[in-house]
Amino acid sequence: MMATTHVLTGVALAAAAASAVPEVSVVAVGAAAAGGLFPDLDLYAGHRKTLHYPIFFAIASLIAVAIATVEPTTLTVAGALFLAAAALHSIMDAFGGGLELRPWLGTSDRAVYSHFHRQWIPPRRWIRYDGAPEDLALATVMAVPALSTFDGPVALGVVALLLVSAGYVLVRKPMVRIAEWLVARLPTSVRTYIPARFVDDLQ
Repeated sequence: MMATTHVLTGVALAAAAASAVPEVSVVAVGAAAAGGLFPDLDLYAGHRKTLHYPIFFAIASLIAVAIATVEPTTLTVAGALFLAAAALHSIMDAFGGGLELRPWLGTSDRAVYSHFHRQWIPPRRWIRYDGAPEDLALATVMAVPALSTFDGPVALGVVALLLVSAGYVLVRKPMVRIAEWLVARLPTSVRTYIPARFVDDLQ
């Protein structure tokens, strides 16, 4: 799924938390958004494995939520939202497409790595690939709670993320063709630094 979908999911969690803890601050909303994005920081270094922990993030988030429930401070709520969003991101990726360069072809059997089980979880493909129309639909649904709860900069940020998401959907497939064209023309010495999924499909 798109990084923006994951960020919007994190902000939706913050909106839900705001209904229980009205004093949820912009800091907590930012932490939720950051947690939604965090796992994808492994994009070029073992994507969906290095920073994706569907089980361990879930366990950590349950502990953090328990702490925030007992002691609801800005720090505890922000920490709980960060971990919950990161956990949800890692879990959601199992319901998307695989790791191949053209995930709409459905050739990969790897969606996200479970360190707990020490194996790859296969893609369910409910969202066929990141940037699919249904991915944009999910991002839009996730934006509704935030737009209903927050205003000002947060609401503007949500709208901006939706616009970025829509733009990405439009260029998703053409981007692959451009990437292939560029990678094919890179020197072999440079290709060694490109993630394998960008190079293997050129063989």
